[in-house]
Amino acid sequence: MDIRDVDVRNVDPGDGQAPMSSEHAPLLTVDRRGQVVSWSDAAERLLNRQTADALGLTAVDVLAALPEDGRWLLARVPDRPDGAAWGVWRAERDVAALDEAVLDAVFTQSSVGLHVLDRDFRLVRVNAYALGVRGLFEEETVGRPVVESYGRAGIPVDEGILREVLRTGRPARDVLKRFHPPADPLREHIFSVSIYRHHDRAGDPLGLVVTAVDVTEREQARERLNLLHTVRERIGTSLDVGRTAAELVDVTVPAFADSALVALTDAVLHGGSPDLPPRDSAPLLRCAATGGRDTELPHDGVLLLPGLFGEELPTVPTLPPPGPEGPVALRIVAPLTVRGQFLGVVDFRRAPGSEPYTSDDLVLAGGIAARTATCLENALRFTREHIVMTALQSWPLRQEESTHRAVEVAQRHRPGGSGAGSWFDVISLPGARVGLVVGQVEQPGLSAVATMSRLRTAVHSLATLDLDPHELLARLHATTLQLAREASTAAGAEDTTASCTYVVHDPVSGRIDAAGAGGSLFAVVRPDGSVDIDPLGRAPLLGAEGPPFAFTTQVLPEGSILCLASAASADGEGPATEQLVAALGHPGKGHEETADAVEALLARDRVLLVARTLRLPEGDLDEWPVLPDASAVGPARRHVDECLARWGMAVDTFVVSVVVSELVTNAIRYGAAPIVLRLIKGERTLICEVTDSAPTAPHLRHAKAVDEGGRGLQICGSLADSWGVRYVGEGKTVWAEIATEGAG
Repeated sequence: MDIRDVDVRNVDPGDGQAPMSSEHAPLLTVDRRGQVVSWSDAAERLLNRQTADALGLTAVDVLAALPEDGRWLLARVPDRPDGAAWGVWRAERDVAALDEAVLDAVFTQSSVGLHVLDRDFRLVRVNAYALGVRGLFEEETVGRPVVESYGRAGIPVDEGILREVLRTGRPARDVLKRFHPPADPLREHIFSVSIYRHHDRAGDPLGLVVTAVDVTEREQARERLNLLHTVRERIGTSLDVGRTAAELVDVTVPAFADSALVALTDAVLHGGSPDLPPRDSAPLLRCAATGGRDTELPHDGVLLLPGLFGEELPTVPTLPPPGPEGPVALRIVAPLTVRGQFLGVVDFRRAPGSEPYTSDDLVLAGGIAARTATCLENALRFTREHIVMTALQSWPLRQEESTHRAVEVAQRHRPGGSGAGSWFDVISLPGARVGLVVGQVEQPGLSAVATMSRLRTAVHSLATLDLDPHELLARLHATTLQLAREASTAAGAEDTTASCTYVVHDPVSGRIDAAGAGGSLFAVVRPDGSVDIDPLGRAPLLGAEGPPFAFTTQVLPEGSILCLASAASADGEGPATEQLVAALGHPGKGHEETADAVEALLARDRVLLVARTLRLPEGDLDEWPVLPDASAVGPARRHVDECLARWGMAVDTFVVSVVVSELVTNAIRYGAAPIVLRLIKGERTLICEVTDSAPTAPHLRHAKAVDEGGRGLQICGSLADSWGVRYVGEGKTVWAEIATEGAG
């Protein structure tokens, strides 16, 4: 007997699944070593061998002795005390018939499409499930080439893969095929196709077996997850409302819809606060982005007609009522809301004849809309901050008229909306002097712009004290530290630091006093073309290490150029020294042309201040020494009267005489020689200055009724428009300004 006639199975002979004799007892059993351990009466009759002679024989001897006119089953047996592991039964039916029965069961009851092809790829057999899914009949397919049979129904068949599997014997597993079967033409189905080669008993190839499993739901679920992943990656890449709306269209067309329309409220489009969900049935929306195959979609910026998205705006993704195209659902309208605030809607559309939307697509649309709404809110916040920062940093700097006699100024600022916190100022100071300021808060953002505004105000306030530049920066440093302490209560707040350069120019002497903190740009250009690119050098930042700060004093010829610019950002680089020298080394260009040349070298958000120094005309200045004696007050008044008459100023001479008398008297009594009286003619004011060598500061006293003195500064304060004190070297200067008649 051929050993291949023995069917070896691993089954329990008592469970009724094996084709065995009715007694369910094996003819014989063998142990794990292959020796016979039991021999039945039926075995004695069939094989004509007694039990005593059979025990101990090998399984090979026994199988060779089995009759050739039957089919035999070798199978495991349950655990037995005699050590038997395998049993031999005589099969009641032919195993070939059994295999055919099993194959028939698979072909008639399986929910997997089965196809048997011969070597010429003709369909030999196909099960009913495969025919039903494809909407075909058996007589249309069996006996015909599979490429021809399925091709007429619009079902793709790759003959190249069939030939490769038949030639090599290597199976092709899980090959995805997409098509619209005739039985369900509106929906695309996805099948996982596997191809195997089958053989005869000799191992020669007979043809192919092809299985097809409908994996449409699995693949569509995977595609929805992939689309959501793409949405998270590609929507919200910029902090721009319009760009975010366009990204929504780009991601979903054609992956989810044939056309899409994003509509937003005017408040959102213009950076305002979003609204609560509208209760009326006709919210005013404007088209923000469109795309796809629908040529009738409105253009960007168009105000949309009421009711375009239904009689009432949906609060969740909704399938609107069917339109003229029929009862199929080809639209989804999803609101764009975040934390109860209404931003707009998105309308997804599929072309007529396309696969309709399902409940799973509604869930996907909700996820896309939620992600987009969050990105729109982030963009909206940035837009509002951008508007605030641009407004704060783009103020029109109005140079005071009193400063144009000291300097000619050109200002440049190209705001980029990053919240760089840069500022510049031109401040009028007593004595016809002018202060030039450029600064920048180091940490960018809206908080930096707010800090910039407070520091700018502090500089103005400190400038009224007429402090030397290095002293002003020392006090501004204390203000910066105070701002940092206030900000430290906020979670994650960074240290507040800033750079600042403060320059004071005196048009009487041509002297400049400059101090700097941090790395602001400061350069001096003389009329001969020589350029001092860094007269201050680097110094500690305000709010960092603190004073002493860099300081310099120079006397410049008239027509010199002062160039100040805020520091470069932490990740940016300023212009090279050679570029600056080339831009500044042409004083004949004038301050405006010089500002244009330097601005081209600076990044956005950096501010630039270029000033051309001037000198007061000799005829607008008069000064003379005063003897440190009370008798010198009268001559001083007469000298002032003569000067006013010569100038022809429309000023109250009595007020001027009283103010000058009190200032000179105060210097004689409490000051020290030498004493100098100076008058400066302004366009709208007369400036009276008395300088002495005593460092003591005068202070305003409130004299009693019986006191004979102590009313000098009080009189000056009541008659003059303003007065003050500044320290010069070892002494001080007390000044008063008196407005000309008609000045306002």
